[in-house]
Amino acid sequence: MATAEAATKPLTIALLAGELSGDNLGAPLMRALRRQHPAVRFVGIGGPAMKAAGLECWTDLEQLSVNGFVDPLKRLPSLLHILFSTRDQVLAAQADCFIGVDFNFFNGLLEGMLKRRGVRTAHYVSPSVWAWRKGRIKSIKKNIDLMLTLYPFEKAIYTANAIQAVFVGHPRADEISPLPDPDARRTARAELGIDEQSAVVALLPGSRASEVGYSGPDFLQAAQLIQQQLNTVTFVMPAANQRRESQLRELLGRHGQGLDVRLLQGQAETAMLAADVVLVNAGTATLEAMLLRRPMVMSYRLGWFTHALVSRLVSTPFFALPNILAGRQLVRELIQDEATPAALCAEVLRLFEPANRTALLAEYAVIHQQLRKNAGEQAAAAILELCQQTVAA
Repeated sequence: MATAEAATKPLTIALLAGELSGDNLGAPLMRALRRQHPAVRFVGIGGPAMKAAGLECWTDLEQLSVNGFVDPLKRLPSLLHILFSTRDQVLAAQADCFIGVDFNFFNGLLEGMLKRRGVRTAHYVSPSVWAWRKGRIKSIKKNIDLMLTLYPFEKAIYTANAIQAVFVGHPRADEISPLPDPDARRTARAELGIDEQSAVVALLPGSRASEVGYSGPDFLQAAQLIQQQLNTVTFVMPAANQRRESQLRELLGRHGQGLDVRLLQGQAETAMLAADVVLVNAGTATLEAMLLRRPMVMSYRLGWFTHALVSRLVSTPFFALPNILAGRQLVRELIQDEATPAALCAEVLRLFEPANRTALLAEYAVIHQQLRKNAGEQAAAAILELCQQTVAA
């Protein structure tokens, strides 16, 4: 009876993305898995993109969104409840494998729980073991069967530690053409109702509440200074979701007086395409700005306690992904006390000079080609092979 039941059960893959950036990676992976194995069921936790791709979602992704060290401690009881309930739901669903999409600490705990109970585990997006807490490689080896890396230098680290890893490239590098559309800026501005002759700066202070809370005031105060230097300038500010839109609207009321700011619901790509320069928080938005060939300034601010801890643990000289991939500074990084409105303003204005843009954009193009590997299909093939190992085990 059990054998017949197993034969008729569809391939079931559980996934968990705890942030919108992970949601945007999980959705194309799900679509690629369905192309290669049409009879597949997806369960777990994700955002709007993964739900649209067919995820049976158990928990609102926003309930997992945390930043730094202090925020998770405050919310520990609810996070533990989600952790254990998700473990139980994955086991009840008889998942053939579990894929943790980024969200490294939470997914690492869940992967360990599931692997000990016989579920094959994969992790999509390598933790930054090359940047800080290199000792994590031991727990990764215990908790996962397969690491899917987005960047080429990561695979060698796992191979050296006898961890199965596949470099699949980055899905956004596949989705965004390496030959930029010369009409993209004009089209984006027309969509947003912005004059072609206006200077445009995109402001992206982050997708999490704490990021917006820390960096949003800096960005808007910098915008005030930029407006004093540029006669005609429009600012576009995409909100990651409705909650961030409300938060940004409140910040605009305090810091945005007199600014021409277009507050958008989503539309981050449109905002960046419309822009001459992007002022962006650290994270995957720096990669997207690079792929869209937009000069950028990266800024990041944490709470003082979190920054005090992180600054002692980090061993990488860079935070912006274009810099990490290039191995040198292409993008100006302004972190913590350096992220003053005056400094942000000066760096943004510098990038309006053509001489400061040409070489930078050429470097962007080289990195884009390195990451363009048909990521979804490669990752899907590796996941399906892992699931086949489950059947054979």
